[in-house]
Amino acid sequence: MVHNFNAGPSILPKEVFQQAAEAVLNYNNSGLSILEIGHRTATFQAVMDEVRALVRELMLLDDQHEVLFLHGGASTQFMQVPMNLLDEKETAAYADTGVWGIKAIKEAKLFGKVEVVCSGKESNYTIIPKDFAVPNDAAYFHITTNNTIYGSQWQKIPNTSIPLVGDMSSDIFSRVIDFNSFDLIYAGAQKNMGPAGVNLVVVNKNILGKIKRAIPTIMDYRNHIKEGSMMNTPPVFAVYVCMLTLRWLKALGGVAAVEKLNQAKAACLYKEIDENPLFTGTVIKEDRSNMNVCFVMNDPSLEETFLSFTKERNIVGIKGHRLVGGFRASLYNALPLSSVDVLVNTMKEFALTHA
Repeated sequence: MVHNFNAGPSILPKEVFQQAAEAVLNYNNSGLSILEIGHRTATFQAVMDEVRALVRELMLLDDQHEVLFLHGGASTQFMQVPMNLLDEKETAAYADTGVWGIKAIKEAKLFGKVEVVCSGKESNYTIIPKDFAVPNDAAYFHITTNNTIYGSQWQKIPNTSIPLVGDMSSDIFSRVIDFNSFDLIYAGAQKNMGPAGVNLVVVNKNILGKIKRAIPTIMDYRNHIKEGSMMNTPPVFAVYVCMLTLRWLKALGGVAAVEKLNQAKAACLYKEIDENPLFTGTVIKEDRSNMNVCFVMNDPSLEETFLSFTKERNIVGIKGHRLVGGFRASLYNALPLSSVDVLVNTMKEFALTHA
């Protein structure tokens, strides 16, 4: 068995792979592949309807929030959010908590003014900022709820008087939060939800249509809402796999059930990091991510030896991001606790001979 700790594209449930593989060959005994079914057919419309309904159910969304499945991944949302919400003379508030926040800030500046109200840069993004004020006259406040590269996570979602926007690409559906407190959520699918190639957007329709600029047709959220995410050809296969994954999550017991599993996995690994003399966690304990566990070796000369040691035990994907080095173990929803146990035991075994 391979123990897959890749940060994304990442592990998905085995049963989802099996169902998707069958559908590629023969979808629902239709004699057609899911890859060749017309997106305007009743067959695929049923898929789109179900996946959107599953999102609504699992997130406990109110009637004001619309669910969209769009092209482009989260990086497209870095520009699509301000394009729809920020006028040229207005200011948007952003939190800088890592690479993806920085990229979102850069794109927003193309459409209006940006005020960075808090930043973890001075700590090398090892903390989530706590003491900051969000301007009441800002168009919206944008946060990245989980920082895949640095391994930090907003454990307490800010309460603001202005629209709240969240990039949830790496912790969507991993924990119970009040999703309705966000006016716009976006998330690339390739962590907890499905394969790369589709992006989930959940938007409060009441915040749309308030800017003066003309928005290109394909970039206007209102057009996608009107057409039910079917304005143009959607990424059919990616949407279908998202549907299977969300079915799996619902059968597991929903977000609350998977949160307990994720907490157990993270607690197990962080305990070993804190007790093992060879390793040190990189993020302060109160801001540690339950999705992306980042740590370093106290003796950097042992890093390659440890990576080779883990490879022999079928552990893959724990090499840290090139910007920060060290190690990163991603504990997404589909990763079993047994894989975390293997990694922990490997760390213990390595310490016996190298501590």
